[in-house]
Amino acid sequence: MSEPGIEDEVARRRAFRDVIEPEIAVMLRVARSLTANSADAEDLVQESLIRAFRAVDRFDGRHPRAWLLTIVRNTNANMHRRQRPKVVDDWDLVHASRPAFGARESPAAEDIYVSEELDEALRAAVANLDPRFRATLVLVDVHDLSYAEAAAVLDVPVGTVMSRLSRARNRVRVALGPNFTTGGETS
Repeated sequence: MSEPGIEDEVARRRAFRDVIEPEIAVMLRVARSLTANSADAEDLVQESLIRAFRAVDRFDGRHPRAWLLTIVRNTNANMHRRQRPKVVDDWDLVHASRPAFGARESPAAEDIYVSEELDEALRAAVANLDPRFRATLVLVDVHDLSYAEAAAVLDVPVGTVMSRLSRARNRVRVALGPNFTTGGETS
């Protein structure tokens, strides 16, 4: 007869493999949208996976993607909560300093997608959206999240996601005008 702790560990690993591993790619895409930096997104997903592994035995099995994206969002909030701002005494020193060699600010994942994959007019229309509308549009229309999953990521009600998405799509349509075409087709 095996020890109860070993059976629990085997069940936990099986649940992790079956429930969590298939969602890692989605978690990473959403983490990139939240952090705007690939390295930070990977750290966020790693920390989220650890938390999910610890809690997988308490998961009811319903809506695994929403559960995992909630863990990602909460982990992101907790990671930022721990970071305390550094007090700067000499502002002249800050303004006179130059960034480290090769250092630059990384664009958000949705900004990368918009700039590399979309037609110029569409790119401009999406880029000009309010960040709340752009994030909702990217999560649902680019990353293919359901309304419930996007709501979990953004920490808003599903109705808010639906409203923001509708407004974002309408604003993009208006910005593109009635004669906008992609690949020879009129939208």
